[in-house]
Amino acid sequence: MALNVLGTALVPCSYDPLTGFYRDGCCNTGDDDIGLHVVCVRVTAEFLAYSKARGNDLSTPRHEQRFRGLNAGDRWCLCALRWMEACAAGVAPPVVLEATHERALDVVALTLLKAHSLHPVS
Repeated sequence: MALNVLGTALVPCSYDPLTGFYRDGCCNTGDDDIGLHVVCVRVTAEFLAYSKARGNDLSTPRHEQRFRGLNAGDRWCLCALRWMEACAAGVAPPVVLEATHERALDVVALTLLKAHSLHPVS
């Protein structure tokens, strides 16, 4: 059973749009996930613009990949390093802690994730 950053069972991030490295709706990870797509976020317009400017366009549909493109408010499993980069730039999208895989803690401190939590936790 996969765990989240709070040490409880990992819950789904999003089924619409379908997210996750394995496109299973969860921020699950494995040895083949070199990008570590483990941080469940609710994307913002500011973050989408930032990501596009950094070369990772998440808002443009790519029908050949069955990807409709993200809109502000969508949930998405984001690479831990990209989240950290966005955080340093002041545009980190809010984090869904219950749906963020514990492997995110390999890259991001829990206190930082909690500070950017969609639903504040103590």
